[in-house]
Amino acid sequence: MTSGSFRLKRVYDPPSGEDGHRFLIDRLWLRGIKKGDLQVDGWLKEVAPSPELRKWFGHDPSRWEEFKRRYFAELEQKPESWKPLILAHERGPVTLLYAAADRQHNNAIALQEFLENRIIRQNHVI
Repeated sequence: MTSGSFRLKRVYDPPSGEDGHRFLIDRLWLRGIKKGDLQVDGWLKEVAPSPELRKWFGHDPSRWEEFKRRYFAELEQKPESWKPLILAHERGPVTLLYAAADRQHNNAIALQEFLENRIIRQNHVI
């Protein structure tokens, strides 16, 4: 049984006790933040969109739906990148950390949707 949805938080937001397991899901490390200063349980850079997809999207809201479609296709090809998040989620809350300034159109929101759909499908398998 799962404990609810995956949480999202910008890396610049302060950690809280409700975050549970915290995973950075960006491919590149963040400017201005030392690795020892960010409280994370893991850095899953392979779960991030490919550099080509990230550049194509460019956080352009008009490309959002197509970005998600392409990103989900990438994720389907590499389950080893996102399965650790599902396993962590089975043990408690999981917060996906991202750096994007756009809080409505970013890879964390898309990944959250992908993972929650996976859990729904997994729980409905007979």
